[in-house]
Amino acid sequence: MKAVILKDIGEYQVVEKPIPDIRNDDDILAKIECSSICGSDVHILADPPGIQAEKGVTIGHEMVCRVVKTGKAVTAFSPGDRFVHDPNLSCGTCSYCQMGMPNMCRNMTTQGVDLDGAFSEYIVVPERAAVKISQEMPAERAIFAEPLNCVLSAVDKVRLLPGESVLILGGGPIGQYFARLFRLNGAGRVLMSEMSEYRSRFAVKSGADAVVNPGKEQLVERVKEETGGMGADVVVDAVGTLADDAIACARCGGRILLFGNNQAARQNINQSQITLKELTVFGSYIGRYAMPDTVKLLESGLLDLDDLITHRIVLDDFKKGIEAMQRGEAMEVVIYPEL
Repeated sequence: MKAVILKDIGEYQVVEKPIPDIRNDDDILAKIECSSICGSDVHILADPPGIQAEKGVTIGHEMVCRVVKTGKAVTAFSPGDRFVHDPNLSCGTCSYCQMGMPNMCRNMTTQGVDLDGAFSEYIVVPERAAVKISQEMPAERAIFAEPLNCVLSAVDKVRLLPGESVLILGGGPIGQYFARLFRLNGAGRVLMSEMSEYRSRFAVKSGADAVVNPGKEQLVERVKEETGGMGADVVVDAVGTLADDAIACARCGGRILLFGNNQAARQNINQSQITLKELTVFGSYIGRYAMPDTVKLLESGLLDLDDLITHRIVLDDFKKGIEAMQRGEAMEVVIYPEL
C-alpha cells in the first residue's frame, strides 16, 4: 500500500509499505475511506518540529475507516462497519487514566506520531479507540470527528453562557470549529483575530460578527469596542503562541482557553495581569471522552462544516495539500487513497 512517512526533520516521503495485519486480539484492520491534514501535521513537518514524531512513521491521525478484519476479542465491530477513532492511545492503568484523565496518560502513544497513522490505505487500530458511525454518514462529514472531538472537549470546560462574548485568536481550521461551536452554544458575539484575508473570509462564514487583523488594527482596543469597553467573556488561543494577547483581551473575571499546541514556541507572560484581572485560565489537551458526543453531533446535522473542505487530493498529491496548509491557503484538506 501507499503511505506518507516522516523521512527526517521537515521531510516526508510517499512510499510503498506492506499492508499491516492484526497483532493483538483487540485489533481492527481497516481500510481508510479518507483522511485529512491537520495543523498538527504541519507542526510535525516543521523545522524545528512543533510536535516530535518518530522517523519512518506513517503520519496523519484524522480518518474515516471501514472494518476489513477483526481480532478474536473484538465484540463491537464486524467487517463492513464504519468508524472514526481517537488516535491518542492511553494505557488505562497509570494514575491519570485511573483518575479519569486519559488525555494525561503517562504511557500514551499516538497514531501518526509514535505509531503508523492515517496517510495510507490501511491501518490497524485497537477496538477501544474506535467509535462506530452510521453507514449513511458522508465520509466528508465524518472526517471532522477527530479535531472536533478535541474542540468539543475544550468548549465543555469554559461553560459558555448564552449571550456571552467570545474572542478566538487564530482563524485556521481549529479557530473555525471553535467559532461554529460557540455560535451553536448561544454566544452573543463571536470575534476572531486573524491576519490572513483568506482565512478571514471563512471566519465570516463561521459566524464571526467581526474579524480583526492585528497586523493593521490595535487588537485590544478593537475588542473593547466590540464588547462595550469590557473585553471578551471568553478568549481562546487556537494558535498556541498568543497567551499575552488572550490575557490583554479578556475582561476582568473572564476565562481564557489555551488550546493551540506549539512545543517550539516560547512566550513572555505578564502573570500579574492574570492576578489583577482575576482571570481563569484553562489548558485543554486533545479530547477527553468526547468522541461519542462528537459523533452524535455530526450525525444530527446541527453543525455544518462541509464548506470548510477546500482541497480533495490523493496520497500521491500529498505535496499539494501540505504546502497549501503551510501557506495558510487551505482549511480542510481531504485525502483519498484514490479518486
